[in-house]
Order: sequence, then C-alpha cells, then structure tokens
Amino acid sequence: CIGYNRGFGQSGGKKKGPGEEVESALMVPRNGEVLGRVTKISGASRFVIMCMDKKERTCSIPGRYRRRFWIKVNDVVLVKPWAVQGDEKGDIIWRYSLMDINRLKDRKLID
Repeated sequence: CIGYNRGFGQSGGKKKGPGEEVESALMVPRNGEVLGRVTKISGASRFVIMCMDKKERTCSIPGRYRRRFWIKVNDVVLVKPWAVQGDEKGDIIWRYSLMDINRLKDRKLID
C-alpha cells in the first residue's frame, strides 16, 4: 500500500503529513537575551551565530532543548549569553518559525 511503513514497532503505520502551525505566544528577548542568525554549524550541537548586537558568538544547545528543535543555517534564534565569556559564547534557548520571524519583523525587532 502506498503511504504505509511496512516496518515493525512504533514507526509502523501511515505517516503524518506536515501539520499547520499553531500561533503561540511570541518569545521576545529579555534579561540580556539577544536575537541572532545562524551562520555556521560547527557540529556537536555547536553553532556560530551573528547576534543583533553585532557580536559573533559560538553557541550550543543545552541538553534539555537538544532534541526539541533542529537548527539549520540562516535560522533566527534566541541566544542567552554566558555570564563568563558572554561576548564570545552563549546558549540557544529558542528557534523561531517562519510565522514567528514575520511577527518579529512586524515589531521591528529584526530586519
């Protein structure tokens, strides 16, 4: 049959198509957080990000978020700079969807 996985286990059965995005509360930067755009993937959950404060940071995904979202080059993310070496390093705490990016542009938070 077309559209069915013939394998066994939890992955068996018909695959779901891409769902519609649900509009949720927009995460805006606060308490020292900055917006940034992914410029390079370094591997091992590390990324080079050009932040809106004109600083390039090497950022990682904390363990609690590691499998929650997948990040690609040119994605817009929310970065929390570290207390030590904050100008060079930080943590990625959110990845924005296309709908969220349009809402950020409407609020003039990104260009």
